[in-house]
Amino acid sequence: MPELPEVEVVRRGLDRWITGRRIASAEVLHPRAVRRHEEGPADFAGRLAGRVVAPPRRRGKYMWLPLLPDGADAPGSTDTSGGTDEAGEAKAEPTEALLAHLGMSGQLLVGEPERERHKHLRVRLTFEDGGQDLRFVDQRTFGHLLVADVVPSRAGDPVPAPVPHIAPDPLEDAFDEEAFFTALRRRRTGIKRALLDQSLISGVGNIYADEALWRSRLHWARPTETMTRAEAARVLEAAREVMSEALAVGGTSFDALYVDVNGDSGYFERSLDAYGRRDEPCRRCGTPIRRDEFMNRSSFSCPKCQPRPRRARY
Repeated sequence: MPELPEVEVVRRGLDRWITGRRIASAEVLHPRAVRRHEEGPADFAGRLAGRVVAPPRRRGKYMWLPLLPDGADAPGSTDTSGGTDEAGEAKAEPTEALLAHLGMSGQLLVGEPERERHKHLRVRLTFEDGGQDLRFVDQRTFGHLLVADVVPSRAGDPVPAPVPHIAPDPLEDAFDEEAFFTALRRRRTGIKRALLDQSLISGVGNIYADEALWRSRLHWARPTETMTRAEAARVLEAAREVMSEALAVGGTSFDALYVDVNGDSGYFERSLDAYGRRDEPCRRCGTPIRRDEFMNRSSFSCPKCQPRPRRARY
């Protein structure tokens, strides 16, 4: 599943190609792609037609296209955060948003309207300017799109209605390290399970949790109630570092399912120190990397650099 760096790569691509454009139509080719839009495909399409897209936003693994109110003009710049324009008039603020979760294999791709239709195309948006369209492609159909009202998050910023429970991610200014440490100590779980809890810290998935824990020399089953403030800070800094490095090279692409809006893969797989490196030598000490079963997935760690705690939580 795409994690923060992969989703942010897509968000940046959409900002370049979609911001300020007015949607002409939305075509739903597979109803499962909009299954969480309770009013159905026709309502989904109807609520998008004619809307202007504000700069895309993201929180953790969720991404959304804010939609300006009906009748609002396209912004002259990518600043649609409110306030006034150059003429001193109030700017239109987004009232709804097209929310996207990519699931296991979802892709948001831009392309020419006459481009050959992808066999896994689920939703297609065209624009009034006739330029490149936006396509939601999803082979496994675990991802979804929906149109939702914009509401305040628990941090106070506007987010789609299904998202307020999602915590800020460690790359956001809204992320509160002290609140994270306090909640972490109360969880009474393993540190990796806590890192995957999107209500505690968003955007970190299996890959970057393993990488952050390897960098901070902590075992994934370390009980959170035994973590010191310094150790928690070390994990956060490692998570920020590894996700920033991944973002710089387009994210981690193990196959053709993880691509940017132009269909290009990322290259961070080559820099992974723990994830997916079972029996390969640790780059610090040479000990073979160990793979453990974890939450119906895998967890990778160095037995020497990340010793298993005497009292572990899974």
